[in-house]
Amino acid sequence: MSNPPLKGIIAYPVTPFAADTGEIDLGTLRGLTDDLVKAGSHGVAPLGSTGESAYLTEAEWDAVCETTLQAVAGRVPTLVGVAHWSTEITVRRARMAARNGATAIMMLPLAYWKLTPAELERHFAAVAAATDLPMMLYNNPKTSGVDLSPQTIVTLSRKIPNLTMVKESSGEVWRFGSILDLSGGELSVYNGSNPVALEALRSGAAGWCTAAPCLLPRWCLELYAAVQRGEHQRADDLLAAQLPFLQFIVAQGLPRAIKAGLELQGRYAGPPRPPLLPLPAEEKERLRELLTLLGSHPLLDRAH
Repeated sequence: MSNPPLKGIIAYPVTPFAADTGEIDLGTLRGLTDDLVKAGSHGVAPLGSTGESAYLTEAEWDAVCETTLQAVAGRVPTLVGVAHWSTEITVRRARMAARNGATAIMMLPLAYWKLTPAELERHFAAVAAATDLPMMLYNNPKTSGVDLSPQTIVTLSRKIPNLTMVKESSGEVWRFGSILDLSGGELSVYNGSNPVALEALRSGAAGWCTAAPCLLPRWCLELYAAVQRGEHQRADDLLAAQLPFLQFIVAQGLPRAIKAGLELQGRYAGPPRPPLLPLPAEEKERLRELLTLLGSHPLLDRAH
């Protein structure tokens, strides 16, 4: 895809909850979303796993969708995660995202029962047909239990015209090149696995979808910029320095880790929603160390 609707660093916001009531804190959500845009994120992607979408009621989902897109206010592209177990609710969410001005929608193939290829195709096609927005297919076999091979993804894209993007989160870098080759460059691919961000960008990924900008936006943006400028050594150094942090937030679970980090930075976004628990004290202290180290790292002093 020569000119995809999203490029660069696409940031996931968390969904803040009030500590006393457990209700969504829409005022804090507006502020955190605004922070992501002002920090230089190239796009904002609400209502994924970082946003605890699986734990929201439909009314809450609608409120987060509307509030986030209003806070972005068209300053950067937006990618709304619409995944749900049922086709009916996924279609409803896609239409809600479109009504609120989303740039694109993203679909993770959630499945309690293992779906057949025909069922997956019907599900994706129905959601794609619900709006005229471009759709990103999200492959994350570790969380969804469904692994979409490059060949399957390309076959689906040839049957579903507005399926034009793929977020690949398996962590297997070879898939980026395979999707690009099999689709003849018609599909744009995006990285969703933090530790392989640099390899993915070098393999032709159009962007990096990540929660890391919630805490350390400059590190993500500088890495992307270094790749774009062909500064190979600087890109290597930037990844090496932030890799322990990237590995940490993935290992601890993004909602837990990002919300703990926001609290450490004085930007409290409440606890994660049960059944998730807050980050334990020992891990929170490790996160504090990582943030302190990267916050004063000399590599950023040499930023262009």
